[in-house]
Amino acid sequence: MTTAPHSAPSAANNYNGHGHSHENTVPKGALVMACGVVLVTLALTSATQLGWIAPSPSASEVRSAEAATALSSRVLQFADGPKGTVVVTDATSGATVHVYGEEGSGFIRGVLRGMGRERQKRSIPMLAPYELNHWSDGSLSLTDTATNRIVELGAFGPTNRTTFEALLK
Repeated sequence: MTTAPHSAPSAANNYNGHGHSHENTVPKGALVMACGVVLVTLALTSATQLGWIAPSPSASEVRSAEAATALSSRVLQFADGPKGTVVVTDATSGATVHVYGEEGSGFIRGVLRGMGRERQKRSIPMLAPYELNHWSDGSLSLTDTATNRIVELGAFGPTNRTTFEALLK
C-alpha cells in the first residue's frame, strides 16, 4: 500500500494540511468601513468643538427659548441623618419636608452624590441649598444654587421623577 507523500506546510500558504487556511484575517472592506466610521466621528466632534456645528441645546436653554415658567418651586437642603437617613429640609422655612430611610433614598443619594462631587472640587459647603422646579412644559429639574448645575429629573424615568416631585407638595 502506497500513500501519496505529504508536502510540508509552508509559511507561504499557511495551510494546516487539511486544505484550508487558519490565518486570522479581517476582510479589507470591514477595515475600510471601521476606519471611515472613526474618521467621520472625529470630524463631527472636531467640527462641534470648533463651532462649525452648533451643539444641541440643553433642556434649560429650550425652556428659556419657549418661555417656560416654573409652576411650582422649592428651595431645599439635603443632609445625612441618623442611621443612614436623608433629611430633606425646606431652606426657606427650616421645616423638615421628608426623612428618607435607607431603602427609599437610593435615587436621591445618587443625584446628590453627583452634584456633591462638583461642590467638593470647588470647596463649596454641602449644605448649600438646591432649587427644585416643576416647569410649565412638564419638566422637573434640580438646580444646585451654589454651582448652577442643573439635573433634568425626568431623564431618569417616571418612578425616580416621582421621588423628587413629592418634595414639592
